[in-house]
Amino acid sequence: MSFFKVEQLGIRFGGVVAVNDVSFEVNRGEVFTIIGPNGAGKTTIFNLVGLIYPPTSGRIEFEGRELTGMAPHRVAEFGIARTFQNIELFEHASVLQNLLIGRHRHRATSLWQELLFLPSVRRREIEAREAVEKVIDFLELAKYRDSLVAGLPYGVRKVVELGRALATEPKLLLLDEPSSGLNPEETDDMAFWIEDIKKLLGITVLMVEHDMNLVSRVSDRVLALNMGEVIAEGTAAEVQSHPAVIEAYLGGAVK
Repeated sequence: MSFFKVEQLGIRFGGVVAVNDVSFEVNRGEVFTIIGPNGAGKTTIFNLVGLIYPPTSGRIEFEGRELTGMAPHRVAEFGIARTFQNIELFEHASVLQNLLIGRHRHRATSLWQELLFLPSVRRREIEAREAVEKVIDFLELAKYRDSLVAGLPYGVRKVVELGRALATEPKLLLLDEPSSGLNPEETDDMAFWIEDIKKLLGITVLMVEHDMNLVSRVSDRVLALNMGEVIAEGTAAEVQSHPAVIEAYLGGAVK
C-alpha cells in the first residue's frame, strides 16, 4: 500500500489547463520535492492535495484512503498538515497561542465539558501544553514563547508556522516554499529543521521549493513540473541535469 499517491490529477480554470495528468507517489519517511519555473503549477498541486481546490480529474490517496472530494477541513483529521508560502498566522496572538491552535485536531471534549471545565478538560489542556512545549524546544522558540507574532521577524514567523503544523502531530507535512523570503542563514536553518523533522520525528515531507541548494540538500526524490505537466522525476542531481528541466528553466532547445 502506498503512503501517499496522486493519480492522473488535473484541474481546469475555465479554458485554462493548470495541471494535466500528474501522477506521483511519496514513500513513508522521505522528503519528496516538487520543483518547476514560475507558473509551472506547483502551488496548484499543493492546493489540490490539500483539498482547497477540487480536481477536474484524477484521485488522491493517503494510507489507502481516497481523499478526493472530501471537505478541506478534514485533511488534518487524517494526519496531514501544511504551511503556506504566504504566512498564515494569528498576528495578534502569542507564539504559544498560535501553536496551541495546532492541537485543535486532538480535541476530544464536548462543549458542555469545557464550559464546566471538568477534570477531563483540564487533563487535555495539560497534554496540549506539554505537546506544544516539545515543539517549542525542538524549534528553539523558547525566547519567543510569549511574544506576539506581529512583532517577530519574518524568518521567525516562518518557523512559528512550521511549529503550528508540527503541533498537529502530522504523518505527512506539506511545505509550500519554506525558504521563500528567508536569507541564506535562515534558509540553512530551515534545511536543518527539515532534516530533523524527517530523521528525529519520523515525519514524511512533501515540499514545493524554488531554492535548488535547499532542494539538493534535503530531498530524497524530486519531481519537476512545467506548464502543469511532469517533465522529470528522480534524485535532485538527475532532475537538475535532465534536458527537459534545463530547457524549462533556461528556455530554448537543449542540444
